[in-house]
Amino acid sequence: MRLEAITWERLADRLADRLRDLAPADGSPWPRVAFDGAPAARPGELAARVAEALRPRGRAAVVVGTEGFLRPASLRYEYGHQDVDSYYDGWFDTGALWREVLGPLHPGGEGRVLPDLWDPVTDRATRSPAVPLPPGSPLLLHGPFLLKEAFPFDLTVHLALSPGALRRRTPEEERWTLPAYERYDREIGPVAAADVLVRADDPRHPAWNG
Repeated sequence: MRLEAITWERLADRLADRLRDLAPADGSPWPRVAFDGAPAARPGELAARVAEALRPRGRAAVVVGTEGFLRPASLRYEYGHQDVDSYYDGWFDTGALWREVLGPLHPGGEGRVLPDLWDPVTDRATRSPAVPLPPGSPLLLHGPFLLKEAFPFDLTVHLALSPGALRRRTPEEERWTLPAYERYDREIGPVAAADVLVRADDPRHPAWNG
């Protein structure tokens, strides 16, 4: 696979150009885009950059992070605070993401997206109001393990890190999660599965296959 060196600003502009004319195959008026990657790859930062780049192009994107859809602590830590399988399969409330984020953007949906549901610090519901998304404006959903779900994305972007870069850029207290990313790479193969690959080993100089 041939990759092109690029700046984050130019990458955001190119993705924004692509999203401006993206038409969902199922007829939904709202393109749904995944920014998939470990927290160390900062997929949320790229999603925010793309949202900013879309504004002068007449698109009001909504950025949603899966960290706002964690399950309550009693469920996340049922098998301990550092259970890798629970982190991979049970920390994120995929049912709520379907119901509150992706479901309203199906054809005929009302187009109102909940930006978050659960605050992991207070371990309580956030009670945030739903955000209306104008037709033609995309949802930018970011977080880890997005490609293992059957979410109806119209474009998928995977931010990849080499094992060494992932370990270096993951805080020591979170390195117990690293086997979950190894499993994700092995079982899902996001580098090959994503529509757009971004190599983010050097946080200053990404490369992509666009």
